Amino acid sequence: MRVADVMQPDVKTIDPDAALADVLVSLADAHISALAVVDRAGRMLGVVSNSDVIAVEAEAEERGRAELLRGTAVRDIMTPRTLTISPEADIREAARQMLYAEVHRLFVASDGELLGVISTTDIVRALATGKV
Repeated sequence: MRVADVMQPDVKTIDPDAALADVLVSLADAHISALAVVDRAGRMLGVVSNSDVIAVEAEAEERGRAELLRGTAVRDIMTPRTLTISPEADIREAARQMLYAEVHRLFVASDGELLGVISTTDIVRALATGKV
């Protein structure tokens, strides 16, 4: 089975200049754990996840929460390293890459274009429903 068969094509994105407050709202509203950080041309610059939010909140005890939410930009807390996979790759390869990199998702791209995202949940769903 290919990555394209189980990936989620609707990738939630955020601007690198958005505030941390926007990240929290977007993650909560979409019931997801990460957002792709993209520039105006749609190129991926990084990823911001629940883990990034928790880390910045844990380190920012001296600042007030409201200041932290308004005054922290996505570009300051995002992970610039993004792992991508081809839509034609086998989902077992996606699972291997996630396991070795200790991540929960891979962004699906072809020729620099962001096409989707595949997560550990997508792979488990495919296994549970007998698609694999």
